[in-house]
Amino acid sequence: MYSNDQLPAHTATGDHQVRRQHKAHYYMHRVQESLTTRVSKLICAVFLTLLLIMAMITFILWLSLRPHRPRFHIEKFSVPGLAQENGLGKARVVFRVTARNANQNIGIYYDAMHVTLYYHDQSMGETSLLFPFFQEPKNTTVVDGVLSGATLTVNNELWMQFQADLGRGVVIFRLEVTSNIRFKVSTWDSKRHKMHANCEVGVGSDGSILASYVDKRCPVYFT
Repeated sequence: MYSNDQLPAHTATGDHQVRRQHKAHYYMHRVQESLTTRVSKLICAVFLTLLLIMAMITFILWLSLRPHRPRFHIEKFSVPGLAQENGLGKARVVFRVTARNANQNIGIYYDAMHVTLYYHDQSMGETSLLFPFFQEPKNTTVVDGVLSGATLTVNNELWMQFQADLGRGVVIFRLEVTSNIRFKVSTWDSKRHKMHANCEVGVGSDGSILASYVDKRCPVYFT
């Protein structure tokens, strides 16, 4: 048996070489792991950066192209001769509403508009307005109309309610504007949407629109 100091020279040299090989293999493995980790992190960073850029572009496009509903305002409304006997039955309703396309890059196609006048949620009359038209972005269209004669119907119950409201000095009507619309973005057109604009308007005993209702914005919804 040999002590450690008495090991043959070739045996000690062989163990040293083995240790060096193991050490070199260990460091090579560590370097490979480090490179693999760095490459993986780089790929993940590039992927996340591209994903973030795409998300930002999508968000910006959505903000710029997101269709806004048309904005309707009641501008004029009058019922001349309202205080006369059976004034509602012989009424001539004159109105003007404005339709505003507030979108920056989106146009709106309108089919013919249909207008219905309501009093206490009961239809009094209706009429069709305008031919189909296209509205450019940031553009306002004025819609004028008249309801009179055979287009207006009033029964006894409505007449009694009308007399009571007239005695209080305020008569509330509702003008509903409906149309099928499509949004246009560049060369792409959306499907048709049924649009409803409900314009509540109050008139005094003289049949003229009250100041608080002039240029009042009308709620708009789709069905």
